Amino acid sequence: MSIDIKAPTFPESVADGTVATWHKQPGEACSADELIVDIETDKVVLEVVAPADGVIKEIVKGEGDTVLSEEVIAVFEAGAAASAPAAAAPAAEAAAAPAAEATTDADKVGPAARKLIEENGLDASQIPGTGKNGGITKEDVQNFLKNKPAAAPAAAPAAAAPALNVPVGERTEKRVPMTRLRATIAKRLVEAQQNAAMLTTYNEVNMKPVMELRKQYKDLFEKVHGGTRLGFMSFFVKAATEALKRFPAVNASIDGNDMVYHGYQDIGVAVSTDRGLMVPVLRDTDSMSLAEVEATIADFGKRGREGKLGMDDMQGGTFTITNGGVFGSLMSTPILNPPQTAILGMHKIQERPMAVNGQVEILPMMYLALSYDHRMIDGKEAVQFLVTIKDLLEDPARMLLDV
Repeated sequence: MSIDIKAPTFPESVADGTVATWHKQPGEACSADELIVDIETDKVVLEVVAPADGVIKEIVKGEGDTVLSEEVIAVFEAGAAASAPAAAAPAAEAAAAPAAEATTDADKVGPAARKLIEENGLDASQIPGTGKNGGITKEDVQNFLKNKPAAAPAAAPAAAAPALNVPVGERTEKRVPMTRLRATIAKRLVEAQQNAAMLTTYNEVNMKPVMELRKQYKDLFEKVHGGTRLGFMSFFVKAATEALKRFPAVNASIDGNDMVYHGYQDIGVAVSTDRGLMVPVLRDTDSMSLAEVEATIADFGKRGREGKLGMDDMQGGTFTITNGGVFGSLMSTPILNPPQTAILGMHKIQERPMAVNGQVEILPMMYLALSYDHRMIDGKEAVQFLVTIKDLLEDPARMLLDV
């Protein structure tokens, strides 16, 4: 029975999508609910799975093609067996063992994985497979590439000989089209700089009180909350939430000539993924506990790396926090996430000599940056907002006492 495979139903804010990767090719066997194609939109990558056991009969939309909501992208044959070349493998094995072995190895490599292997000039036999029946998946190739540099020194002498034949001064280039998601991110960042009166104010916070509190309770916290680890982000989310309640303009947005004040705090947390920067949103952070914040952020990070963040995860948001410190950034100027009017940048914790009561102490310090839209927020409010976050973090008890 033939079944039309259609693109997902896109939200009203998404006009169309692009076929990113076909994980199955015509004639390849598919199991029910097995991933067969990724559709990339301006915001997220959507996964389309096989409707039943069978094979893909025909691909209507190839990789890179634009598709509309619910447009037919392939024809699926339910209940059909794999194509003749795959079915002929056992017969070939009986006739000639070496040839059969080569066919089996090739069948173990999925289309997306094969594409990565060819682009990087890898040997499939060296890549351990974690897929079904030892098959090599796209993630296996990516993991192999991440670990490859460690083995590079040993292979360098053997690889050096062919390089002698390369003309002096020859340099290679690789042109890769920008993904739809990254192009959209770039467009929004440029628009934010062009359309907003963006200004940044800086301050620094002594992280010693939070670090001592975390050190004292992190084991108990993890035990009580089912393995959820106590990090620094939850303290910043809760401090930002309290500061947003005190300074509503920082929690507002601009819609044309209107200023929209939000009576709730939905804080977006920037997550770096292979596909680009994504900002999933924590909803109603005022009612969330530290454990709920940490667990939700951990889930966002995991699903972001797997490409499984959905539209609902990233829509809305009244304020954003980005943490460049995890990559070693000492100071930066974050760019606004429209239509929000402010974004908080966290940075690396670094020990520095500080004057405390006339004495020099070595303290773990972090620079904070608040970029804001001056059309909506006055400098006084921005500075006081950032100072409020600093005060709450340097004396965490104030968040509990609401003082």
